[in-house]
Amino acid sequence: MPSSQLDFIAPKGCQKCQRLADFIDSHRDKHPEWHSGPVPSFGPIDAPILILGLAPGLRGANATGRPFTGDFAGKVLYDALLKIGLASGEYGAHIHDSLHLNHIRIANAVRCVPPQNKPVAAEIAMCRPYLSDELARMKNLRAIFVLGRIAHETVLRHFGLKLADYPFYHDNELSLPNGLKLVSSYHCSRYNVQTNRLTVEMFDIFCQRLKSFV
Repeated sequence: MPSSQLDFIAPKGCQKCQRLADFIDSHRDKHPEWHSGPVPSFGPIDAPILILGLAPGLRGANATGRPFTGDFAGKVLYDALLKIGLASGEYGAHIHDSLHLNHIRIANAVRCVPPQNKPVAAEIAMCRPYLSDELARMKNLRAIFVLGRIAHETVLRHFGLKLADYPFYHDNELSLPNGLKLVSSYHCSRYNVQTNRLTVEMFDIFCQRLKSFV
Protein backbone atom coordinates (compact mmCIF):
# COMPACT_ATOMS: atom_id res chain seq x y z
CA MET A 1 0.00 0.00 0.00
CA PRO A 2 1.56 3.39 -0.99
CA SER A 3 2.42 5.68 1.92
CA SER A 4 0.17 8.37 0.44
CA GLN A 5 -2.77 5.98 0.87
CA LEU A 6 -2.06 4.65 4.35
CA ASP A 7 -0.48 6.87 7.01
CA PHE A 8 0.12 6.49 10.72
CA ILE A 9 -1.22 9.40 12.73
CA ALA A 10 -1.02 7.87 16.22
CA PRO A 11 2.19 6.03 17.15
CA LYS A 12 1.97 2.23 16.93
CA GLY A 13 2.84 1.76 20.60
CA CYS A 14 0.56 4.48 21.97
CA GLN A 15 -0.25 3.90 25.66
CA LYS A 16 -2.15 7.11 26.42
CA CYS A 17 -5.39 5.28 27.18
CA GLN A 18 -4.54 2.44 29.53
CA ARG A 19 -7.93 0.75 29.23
CA LEU A 20 -7.61 0.56 25.45
CA ALA A 21 -3.98 -0.55 25.60
CA ASP A 22 -4.88 -3.32 28.06
CA PHE A 23 -7.78 -4.42 25.86
CA ILE A 24 -5.54 -4.68 22.82
CA ASP A 25 -2.90 -6.55 24.83
CA SER A 26 -5.51 -9.06 26.00
CA HIS A 27 -6.01 -10.17 22.38
CA ARG A 28 -2.42 -9.94 21.14
CA ASP A 29 -1.25 -13.38 22.29
CA LYS A 30 -4.35 -15.10 20.88
CA HIS A 31 -4.06 -13.31 17.54
CA PRO A 32 -0.40 -12.44 16.86
CA GLU A 33 -1.21 -11.94 13.18
CA TRP A 34 -3.55 -9.01 13.94
CA HIS A 35 -2.49 -5.37 13.61
CA SER A 36 -3.47 -4.70 17.26
CA GLY A 37 -2.64 -1.02 17.66
CA PRO A 38 -3.72 2.46 16.61
CA VAL A 39 -5.11 2.20 13.09
CA PRO A 40 -3.66 4.57 10.47
CA SER A 41 -5.86 6.63 8.22
CA PHE A 42 -6.50 5.51 4.66
CA GLY A 43 -6.47 7.66 1.55
CA PRO A 44 -4.56 10.64 0.14
CA ILE A 45 -3.70 13.48 2.51
CA ASP A 46 -4.55 16.00 -0.22
CA ALA A 47 -8.13 14.70 -0.51
CA PRO A 48 -10.96 17.25 -0.39
CA ILE A 49 -13.13 14.89 1.69
CA LEU A 50 -12.54 13.21 5.05
CA ILE A 51 -14.86 10.43 6.19
CA LEU A 52 -14.68 10.06 9.96
CA GLY A 53 -15.96 7.00 11.80
CA LEU A 54 -16.03 6.07 15.47
CA ALA A 55 -13.26 3.55 16.21
CA PRO A 56 -11.72 0.36 14.80
CA GLY A 57 -13.71 -2.85 15.12
CA LEU A 58 -12.04 -5.64 17.06
CA ARG A 59 -12.07 -8.14 14.18
CA GLY A 60 -12.16 -5.45 11.52
CA ALA A 61 -9.70 -2.56 11.43
CA ASN A 62 -7.94 -3.63 14.62
CA ALA A 63 -7.12 -6.93 12.93
CA THR A 64 -6.40 -5.69 9.41
CA GLY A 65 -4.78 -2.33 10.17
CA ARG A 66 -6.96 -0.30 7.81
CA PRO A 67 -10.12 1.69 8.67
CA PHE A 68 -13.43 -0.04 7.93
CA THR A 69 -11.70 -3.14 6.62
CA GLY A 70 -12.75 -6.66 7.54
CA ASP A 71 -16.18 -6.10 9.05
CA PHE A 72 -19.79 -5.42 8.07
CA ALA A 73 -19.56 -1.62 8.19
CA GLY A 74 -16.56 -1.67 5.89
CA LYS A 75 -18.36 -3.64 3.21
CA VAL A 76 -21.29 -1.20 3.32
CA LEU A 77 -18.96 1.82 3.12
CA TYR A 78 -16.57 0.60 0.45
CA ASP A 79 -19.36 -0.85 -1.68
CA ALA A 80 -21.02 2.58 -1.63
CA LEU A 81 -17.78 4.33 -2.61
CA LEU A 82 -17.09 1.87 -5.41
CA LYS A 83 -20.60 2.42 -6.82
CA ILE A 84 -20.00 6.17 -7.22
CA GLY A 85 -16.41 5.95 -8.45
CA LEU A 86 -14.78 7.43 -5.36
CA ALA A 87 -13.00 4.14 -4.79
CA SER A 88 -11.48 1.87 -7.41
CA GLY A 89 -10.02 -1.61 -7.53
CA GLU A 90 -11.51 -4.41 -5.49
CA TYR A 91 -12.38 -4.49 -1.80
CA GLY A 92 -11.09 -7.79 -0.45
CA ALA A 93 -11.53 -7.02 3.26
CA HIS A 94 -7.78 -7.05 3.87
CA ILE A 95 -4.97 -4.54 3.62
CA HIS A 96 -3.36 -6.13 0.55
CA ASP A 97 -6.42 -5.93 -1.71
CA SER A 98 -6.43 -3.57 -4.69
CA LEU A 99 -8.77 -0.98 -3.18
CA HIS A 100 -7.78 2.63 -3.84
CA LEU A 101 -9.55 5.76 -2.62
CA ASN A 102 -10.14 8.63 -5.04
CA HIS A 103 -10.42 12.13 -3.51
CA ILE A 104 -11.30 10.68 -0.09
CA ARG A 105 -9.46 9.97 3.15
CA ILE A 106 -10.92 7.79 5.91
CA ALA A 107 -10.10 7.96 9.62
CA ASN A 108 -11.64 7.25 13.01
CA ALA A 109 -12.27 9.61 15.91
CA VAL A 110 -10.66 7.05 18.24
CA ARG A 111 -7.67 5.27 16.72
CA CYS A 112 -7.63 2.19 18.98
CA VAL A 113 -10.33 -0.44 19.38
CA PRO A 114 -12.45 0.06 22.54
CA PRO A 115 -14.20 -2.72 24.47
CA GLN A 116 -17.74 -3.29 23.14
CA ASN A 117 -17.11 -0.55 20.54
CA LYS A 118 -17.73 2.06 23.25
CA PRO A 119 -14.92 4.52 24.00
CA VAL A 120 -15.39 6.65 27.10
CA ALA A 121 -15.31 10.44 27.02
CA ALA A 122 -11.73 10.67 28.31
CA GLU A 123 -10.49 8.34 25.56
CA ILE A 124 -12.27 10.31 22.85
CA ALA A 125 -10.70 13.53 24.16
CA MET A 126 -7.26 11.95 24.49
CA CYS A 127 -7.30 10.84 20.86
CA ARG A 128 -8.65 14.07 19.41
CA PRO A 129 -5.21 15.74 18.95
CA TYR A 130 -4.37 13.09 16.35
CA LEU A 131 -7.41 14.19 14.36
CA SER A 132 -6.40 17.82 14.83
CA ASP A 133 -2.94 17.10 13.43
CA GLU A 134 -4.48 15.28 10.50
CA LEU A 135 -6.92 18.07 9.68
CA ALA A 136 -4.06 20.58 9.75
CA ARG A 137 -2.29 18.53 7.06
CA MET A 138 -5.37 18.30 4.82
CA LYS A 139 -4.82 21.55 2.92
CA ASN A 140 -7.45 20.83 0.24
CA LEU A 141 -10.20 19.77 2.64
CA ARG A 142 -13.71 20.92 1.68
CA ALA A 143 -16.02 18.59 3.59
CA ILE A 144 -16.02 16.20 6.54
CA PHE A 145 -18.52 13.34 6.37
CA VAL A 146 -19.11 11.92 9.84
CA LEU A 147 -20.61 8.53 10.63
CA GLY A 148 -22.34 8.65 13.99
CA ARG A 149 -22.81 11.14 16.79
CA ILE A 150 -19.39 10.68 18.42
CA ALA A 151 -17.57 11.48 15.17
CA HIS A 152 -19.87 14.48 14.67
CA GLU A 153 -19.20 15.86 18.14
CA THR A 154 -15.47 15.17 17.89
CA VAL A 155 -15.25 17.42 14.84
CA LEU A 156 -17.22 20.18 16.54
CA ARG A 157 -15.00 20.03 19.63
CA HIS A 158 -11.88 20.18 17.45
CA PHE A 159 -13.12 23.46 15.98
CA GLY A 160 -14.28 24.77 19.38
CA LEU A 161 -17.92 24.94 18.34
CA LYS A 162 -20.99 24.51 20.55
CA LEU A 163 -22.68 21.15 20.09
CA ALA A 164 -26.14 22.68 20.51
CA ASP A 165 -25.56 24.99 17.54
CA TYR A 166 -24.78 22.11 15.17
CA PRO A 167 -27.21 19.24 15.86
CA PHE A 168 -26.59 15.69 14.72
CA TYR A 169 -29.11 13.82 12.64
CA HIS A 170 -28.94 11.65 9.57
CA ASP A 171 -28.31 13.28 6.18
CA ASN A 172 -27.73 16.70 7.73
CA GLU A 173 -25.39 19.15 5.99
CA LEU A 174 -24.01 22.04 8.05
CA SER A 175 -21.82 24.99 7.10
CA LEU A 176 -19.03 25.62 9.62
CA PRO A 177 -17.63 29.12 10.26
CA ASN A 178 -14.34 28.23 8.52
CA GLY A 179 -16.15 27.37 5.29
CA LEU A 180 -16.01 23.59 5.64
CA LYS A 181 -19.14 21.49 5.28
CA LEU A 182 -20.01 18.97 7.98
CA VAL A 183 -22.27 16.21 6.64
CA SER A 184 -23.63 13.65 9.10
CA SER A 185 -25.02 10.13 8.81
CA TYR A 186 -25.94 7.33 11.12
CA HIS A 187 -23.04 4.89 11.35
CA CYS A 188 -23.22 2.06 8.81
CA SER A 189 -22.87 -0.55 11.53
CA ARG A 190 -24.44 -4.00 11.41
CA TYR A 191 -26.78 -3.03 14.28
CA ASN A 192 -28.08 0.10 12.53
CA VAL A 193 -28.62 -1.73 9.25
CA GLN A 194 -30.27 -4.79 10.79
CA THR A 195 -32.67 -2.63 12.80
CA ASN A 196 -33.43 -0.51 9.70
CA ARG A 197 -32.33 2.67 11.39
CA LEU A 198 -30.06 3.00 8.38
CA THR A 199 -30.68 0.86 5.32
CA VAL A 200 -28.01 0.20 2.70
CA GLU A 201 -30.16 2.16 0.24
CA MET A 202 -30.29 5.15 2.60
CA PHE A 203 -26.53 5.04 3.01
CA ASP A 204 -25.92 4.80 -0.73
CA ILE A 205 -28.08 7.88 -1.26
CA PHE A 206 -26.20 9.68 1.51
CA CYS A 207 -22.86 8.90 -0.13
CA GLN A 208 -24.03 10.46 -3.38
CA ARG A 209 -23.46 13.79 -1.61
CA LEU A 210 -19.73 13.11 -1.66
CA LYS A 211 -19.48 13.68 -5.39
CA SER A 212 -20.40 17.37 -5.07
CA PHE A 213 -17.19 18.06 -3.13
CA VAL A 214 -14.72 16.52 -5.59
